[in-house]
Amino acid sequence: MSREATVHVNRGSADSLETAVGTLETRESFDLRLESHGPPAHVHCRLGGDLERIASLETSNYYVESEGETFVPVHVATESIDRPVEGVLEVLTGYGSESLSIPVVAKPAPAEVDVDDSLAKPAQREPEPSALERAVAASGLEPATLVVVALGIVAVAIATTTAATIGGPVAMAGVGIVAIGFCVAVALLVL
Repeated sequence: MSREATVHVNRGSADSLETAVGTLETRESFDLRLESHGPPAHVHCRLGGDLERIASLETSNYYVESEGETFVPVHVATESIDRPVEGVLEVLTGYGSESLSIPVVAKPAPAEVDVDDSLAKPAQREPEPSALERAVAASGLEPATLVVVALGIVAVAIATTTAATIGGPVAMAGVGIVAIGFCVAVALLVL
């Protein structure tokens, strides 16, 4: 996207106009630079096509000093459009005997981005899960279920230790009852 277009005035001969600009694409206002390569000249500028709706010139007639340059501001209101607008910028000299047209495509201004103070704050990172949290998540079971399983294992271990210490068939039956209760509790929680 260019912010300036140059037209050479009187470069090869009197009242001649030349430009190297093909199609000028813009999203904002720009300048037309009239560069003289010879005697002074009067240059007339005008807008054509749909470009007239969204662009304007301060004045249409400009005087270009000998070997000097004159800047012509072209005000383009691209914020008022939602699709490209095409037109021409016409430059005439020698009372209209010499002219050239520069195709202009005015594209919509980019949408504004709202920036608030939250962008200045660093992003909050979640803490890394502990090994226990990762194991609980990997098991697919609820943490409460895992606590019941752990307490059941402790109960079976105590019952087994007690039965081994006391001995006898009644102690062994107690271990069996605790073990069966543990298995039923786990089955009810998991299923």
